Amino acid sequence: MASTAAPAELQLYIDGAFRPAADGRTFVDTDPATGAPLSRVHAAGPDDVDAAVAAARRALPGWAATPAAERGRILQRAADLLRARNADIARLEVLDTGKPIAEAEAVDVLSGADCLSYFAGVAATLHGQHVDLPPTAFAYTRREPLGVCVGIGAWNYPIQIACWKAAPALACGNTMVFKPSELTPLTAATLAEVFTEAGLPPGVFNVVQGARATGEALARHPDVDKISITGSVPTGKAVMADAAGTLKHVTMELGGKSPLVVFADADLDNAASGALLANFYTQGEICSNGTRVFVQRAVFDAFVARLLPRVEAMRIGDPLDPETDVGSLISQAHRSTVESYIAAGRAAGATLLCGGDRPTDPALAGGAFLRPAIFADCTDDMPIVREEIFGPVMCLLPFDDEAEVVRRANATPFGLAAGLFTRDLARGHRVAAALQAGICWINTYNITPIEVPFGGVKQSGIGRENGLAAIEHYTQLKTVYVELGDVDAPY
Repeated sequence: MASTAAPAELQLYIDGAFRPAADGRTFVDTDPATGAPLSRVHAAGPDDVDAAVAAARRALPGWAATPAAERGRILQRAADLLRARNADIARLEVLDTGKPIAEAEAVDVLSGADCLSYFAGVAATLHGQHVDLPPTAFAYTRREPLGVCVGIGAWNYPIQIACWKAAPALACGNTMVFKPSELTPLTAATLAEVFTEAGLPPGVFNVVQGARATGEALARHPDVDKISITGSVPTGKAVMADAAGTLKHVTMELGGKSPLVVFADADLDNAASGALLANFYTQGEICSNGTRVFVQRAVFDAFVARLLPRVEAMRIGDPLDPETDVGSLISQAHRSTVESYIAAGRAAGATLLCGGDRPTDPALAGGAFLRPAIFADCTDDMPIVREEIFGPVMCLLPFDDEAEVVRRANATPFGLAAGLFTRDLARGHRVAAALQAGICWINTYNITPIEVPFGGVKQSGIGRENGLAAIEHYTQLKTVYVELGDVDAPY
């Protein structure tokens, strides 16, 4: 578990170049799989936030005036660079997050590149509308950039989230200041370097590192026009309150406690695969995870019989080993939180079918590893069923009929995602329509192509990322009314 790929020191990236924090403050970034320090990171204070926002503001007129096709070409060059450096960037992502290298190489960097490519193609297609107003007038709309946008990332998919926010913002002619999570600061700086190499002008994309205080300074900054955050519900509420001071545009992709419904007529092998993806990919640290697995009573035992052997066969180990299935949680503190939920589940009467403990391999002792856990005998009022754990904990819940499971699935303040497995085509669409979620999968789970919108309802978020829907959140419409005749005034 070497950590030689991380820079010894990571500075802020402002106006096209690295620079130290104005007050010299730093913090240590740690490899969650070993506990070893990775990099000393400069923490942005108020002066640094001001400098980053000012750089973005200076760069805005020139970037907004850049032909959209040229903006798209720069984004495409950046996408090509990410793909060419996939292996190196994925390794850096693994060191920062603890996730398996097999996942990072297949998904994290490449999905970010796909996002850049998609919005590179969208850039030149942005347009307004013409409205004819006979007999002597017409109007048209212009789709214009919002201005300086702030992106605040999460620690589970650092470079993917940075791309999800940067690509539509830059394609639409905005500039951006991006703050990654203080737990995973490395690859956002790499993305900034890639953008510069691809031809992005200085100041168009800036990176400031730091914790909550840095995010608050960005959210409250009077010269920021829009905030996009991926994070927890409490963090989203705090950012929204801070942004209200200047009525900034806000989009949020927050947490969830999503349902996955397995009907009796489902292909149970596929359903088990879906449940595994919905709970244990990236150690369960995915906001859309379907951690409430509702299984129709007639096939409950058969489903569990298919599920348990596959979970117990998952390999926990060094995240840099291509054979590893389960890596490290993000930190020792987060593992303790997940373990407290497992203890609470057992105390409430749920039956732990497997996992939930730390692996015994001494080579893993320095990391935040935890064996995937599955609970049966759960009830809807248990904390492990109601609250987002953000770790490898699956709750199995039997149900009898469609109306019951829809009611129970929707009985949550969250509404990010949902899924169902059935061979009944009519039921699939009927239940998908009834589930209160921003995205719903039928006969699969956690597949998020860049072409389709992603986001939540209720307390799981505001707005959408990806797809053409994202354009609505990074542009504003201006209406222009044109009179071709005389003006008839009554006075």
